[in-house]
Amino acid sequence: MSTTELPDAEYVEAHPHSSREARAIAEAGTVLRVQVGSGVHGTAITGSDDRDEMGVCLEPPAFVTGIARVPDPAAASGSTVPFEQWEYHTAWQRSGGLANRSGAGDLDVIIYSARKFARLAAAGNPTVLLPLFVPEAEIVAVTDAGRELREGAAAFASMHAAARFRGYMGKQRSGISGERGRTNRPELVAEFGYDCKYAMHALRLGLQGIEYLSTGRITLPVPEPHRTALREVRQGQWSLADVLGWYDELDAQLTALAATEPLPPEPDRAWIDGWLHRSYTRSWAQLAAAG
Repeated sequence: MSTTELPDAEYVEAHPHSSREARAIAEAGTVLRVQVGSGVHGTAITGSDDRDEMGVCLEPPAFVTGIARVPDPAAASGSTVPFEQWEYHTAWQRSGGLANRSGAGDLDVIIYSARKFARLAAAGNPTVLLPLFVPEAEIVAVTDAGRELREGAAAFASMHAAARFRGYMGKQRSGISGERGRTNRPELVAEFGYDCKYAMHALRLGLQGIEYLSTGRITLPVPEPHRTALREVRQGQWSLADVLGWYDELDAQLTALAATEPLPPEPDRAWIDGWLHRSYTRSWAQLAAAG
């Protein structure tokens, strides 16, 4: 299946951001769409992974300066929600719907409105920052506005990211150690004694958090030798004790680095606001010219 041409299947009737109307807005206004999953990190295992894509779009003026909304398939007939994003998961199209976990060969897509993307990236959200740094080869679609966004990645770098990376890591450590008492991959726990894929993602976050706080950038894929080590963890080749030991080392480094405040305290909100204003007004002018 092409990553840019999705099947026109019936949408699941239980998710507020999966309507056909939201899809039309997202696809028509996309300025950037990239791969953000294990494939771009270099930690994918052939035949085992889904594909995750994230995008940014510019919605029409009625959804920004007006009161237009999109249908909410998760609520009663006639219910609506503001347009903030569109989500598509091929796993949802199978029997079981939203309860299905994405697996090998599945495609997961989320396209944010530019305003929501900017808010999340400016707050230091580790996953939302990724489209700013993926290699050119991982770009599915990009416009001039999308390229300008990527060129302005430094505007989003701030110490807000320290709390976000540490927060994500903290939640994941409890999952690795079993403190949370549940996992999405019980088959991995049964085989290896812990969810090794979950553990790999927690360690990756630590490595990328350290790099981001140090430089304001994230190198993708993960540089060696850490990439090989992460793949070993992913395949259950490390003991739980060794995984937790590496996790604690990364967390200590991240904590110490955060205390030095190497990034600006706040993102460059003037640049971000300027990019949003320029991008939206140009997009709307093009829409008006097209009739």
